[in-house]
Amino acid sequence: MKTITNAYLALLLVLAACRTPEPKLTIEGTINRPSGTIYLQSFHNKMFTVIDSAIITDGTFSFAFSPNRPDLFGLTLDPSERFSPYFIFLDSGSVHVDIDVNNPRDLKVEGSTAHNVFVDYRHRIHAEGDSFDITAFLTANPSSVAAAYILYRDFSYRLSKEEIDRNLKLLSSSLDGTEYVSVLRELSQILERVAIGQPASDFALPNINGDTLRLSDFLGKGYLLLDFWASWCPPCRRENPNLIALYRQYHDKGFDIFAVSLDEERDNWLKAIDDDNLTWIHVSDLAFWDSAPAHLYGVRAIPSNVLIAPDGTIIARNLRGEELAVQLSELIR
Repeated sequence: MKTITNAYLALLLVLAACRTPEPKLTIEGTINRPSGTIYLQSFHNKMFTVIDSAIITDGTFSFAFSPNRPDLFGLTLDPSERFSPYFIFLDSGSVHVDIDVNNPRDLKVEGSTAHNVFVDYRHRIHAEGDSFDITAFLTANPSSVAAAYILYRDFSYRLSKEEIDRNLKLLSSSLDGTEYVSVLRELSQILERVAIGQPASDFALPNINGDTLRLSDFLGKGYLLLDFWASWCPPCRRENPNLIALYRQYHDKGFDIFAVSLDEERDNWLKAIDDDNLTWIHVSDLAFWDSAPAHLYGVRAIPSNVLIAPDGTIIARNLRGEELAVQLSELIR
């Protein structure tokens, strides 16, 4: 029995020695702060979460970890910062980071090809603006996780299903396991289900009093605007006066608004409703970008809306300001 046990242990040692070690990635950094703590964050669904920390000693720090794949990470001095840390795309090997706390956008990263792609994009989008060609950029960088992130983060909300499908085909299959490609593929299917001419998908959420309201209960009474917004969204707050004016003009003629908030904090949500004098229907699951209705309707940026006809079919998407006013004037005479 002892001989068998020894042989078994020897076999385990051989297998362990033959196992391919997980790829190790190291970050060596300098920062113009003599001491303190810096935090490494992972990225998921537009939010960053702390996964490690390091002590700053004489303006230097380091991390060593094994990421599942090349991806976007964040570095921050504030562990509660979830949205705007120092962005750093990591692929493999050793990376050097130089942080100037007085100039957050002047982050210098050496050793990461993916980060170089991201820096190139930022320079080009700043120079080219709306003329920037995302298709050409993906064609030039088909294997870069930064390119997949850019398509996911900065362009998914403005592209049609067909455009998303066409651009996804330009990306290497090596990126199939990334969150960005997975979300975009799912978004393509969602956009087909909530396209103009399709029936509005139903859902139910609590209102400001905690009572559950179902979208379908408000259909069939006139034209309904399903509005996605949040108290923390400046463009949403700027659009609210336009909605107020249209609501006052057309509410008695069969127009209503069913607002879904992507807030997290109930008090902030209620305060914004009161401050902006929003007197229509309000619901929220207080789940931020994990909002179930936002996912159901393929909402990747706010403000966003869906105009629904009395028969429950979608007749327009993302109309704001004068565009929405013109559409309502034609529908409600």
